Amino acid sequence: MIYFDNGATTKPCDAAIKAANQALEAEWGNPSSLHSMGVWAEKMVNDARERVASVLNAEPGEITFTSSATESNNTAVFSAALTRGKRRKKIITSAFEHPSVSQPVKRLEEKGFEVVRIYPDKTGKIDPREVLSQIDSNTLLVSLMLVNNETGVITDVSKIFKAIKARDKEIYTHTDAVQGFLKMNINSKTMYADMISISGHKVYVPKGIGALYVKKGVNLLPFIVGGGQEKGKRSGTESTVLISAFGAAVNAYKDDISERLEKVNALREHLKEKIKGMDGVYLNEFDNALPYINSLTVERYKSKTLLHFLEEREIYVSSGSACSKGKKSEVLKAFGYNDSQLDSTLRISFCTSDTKEQIDELVAALKDARERLVKIR
Repeated sequence: MIYFDNGATTKPCDAAIKAANQALEAEWGNPSSLHSMGVWAEKMVNDARERVASVLNAEPGEITFTSSATESNNTAVFSAALTRGKRRKKIITSAFEHPSVSQPVKRLEEKGFEVVRIYPDKTGKIDPREVLSQIDSNTLLVSLMLVNNETGVITDVSKIFKAIKARDKEIYTHTDAVQGFLKMNINSKTMYADMISISGHKVYVPKGIGALYVKKGVNLLPFIVGGGQEKGKRSGTESTVLISAFGAAVNAYKDDISERLEKVNALREHLKEKIKGMDGVYLNEFDNALPYINSLTVERYKSKTLLHFLEEREIYVSSGSACSKGKKSEVLKAFGYNDSQLDSTLRISFCTSDTKEQIDELVAALKDARERLVKIR
C-alpha cells in the first residue's frame, strides 16, 4: 500500500498511540475534577499544552485546545466578529482559504460584513501591497492561510501582518497554519499573528483534536460557551486522550523539522525527474511552496478516474482537498487553473516515511493509466 494523501490525514505515530492508550487505560479522569484522578488528567493536558506552545515559541496560556482546526478557524473568525464586530465590519482574506475560513467569512458577509478577497498573482503569491491598500479604519480582521492545502504555496504572512500592525494594532490577524505546522518553523513571536490555527491529524495524531494560539493580551469573546473549560476560552470537557496524543506527537517531531523538510524536498525533486518527458504530465510549480503538498496535472484525463485507477493498485492520492468531496476546486480556480486543469489535477502529499521507490510505482501506474483510460475530449 502506498499512501500519498497525507494532506488529508496522516497515520497516527507510535508516540501518539502510546500516549492515547495510557490516557484511556490509566489516566481517564476529568481534568476539571478536584480529586487526584482529575489532577493527573489536568497534568497531562498541561504537559501537552506546554509542548505545543514550545514548538510555536508561545506561552502555554496562549494555547487553547479545540476539537479540530475547523473549530479553531471558526472560532478565530466568529470570535473576532463577536468581540469587535459592532464597531468594525470589514474582513480581508485570500480567495484560496480552506472552507473552515471561507464559509464563516461568507456567513458574516451575508449578515452585512464587507469582505475583500485577495487573489494570488501568476506565481501564487499574495501581493502585500494589495492587502495593505484595502486596510482602513473599518477593518476588523485579516485572515491569510500560511500554506495552501492544495498547492503548497507559502504566503509570507509575517511580512504582511507586521505591516498591518504597524498601521493599525486594533486589526485582528489570523493564519490557518494547519499545513505548515511541524513541517516548517513557525515562530509566534515574529509572525505578528493574533491567532494561529493548527491541527493534530495532519501531524500523526488521531482525528478530533486541534488548537488555537491566541496572543497574550488579545481578549476575544468565546465562540463556544458552557462550563468554562480552557480558562473560559473554549467550553466542553477536554479530550485528555487526544490532547495527550497531540503533545506526544509534537514532542516526537519538533526537533527535526529542517531535516524532514530536506528529505521531502528530495522526494518532490525525484517526482519531478520521473515525470520529465511524459507528455501532458507536469507539476504545477510556484516560486515559494512547501514540498509536502504537490499539485500534479495529467492533461486530458479526469482526476477522479485517475484516483480510482490508482486506488485499484493500492496507491492513494486525492483530487484536491478532502473537504471538497470531488467538487471542482475553488482553490485551484483562484490560482488561475482553467477548467481542463481543474478536471485533471491530483494532489500528491508526502510524509517523511515515503520513499523514492514508491514514487517510481506511482509514476509507472500513471503511465499505465494513460494507456488504459479514455481521454477527456
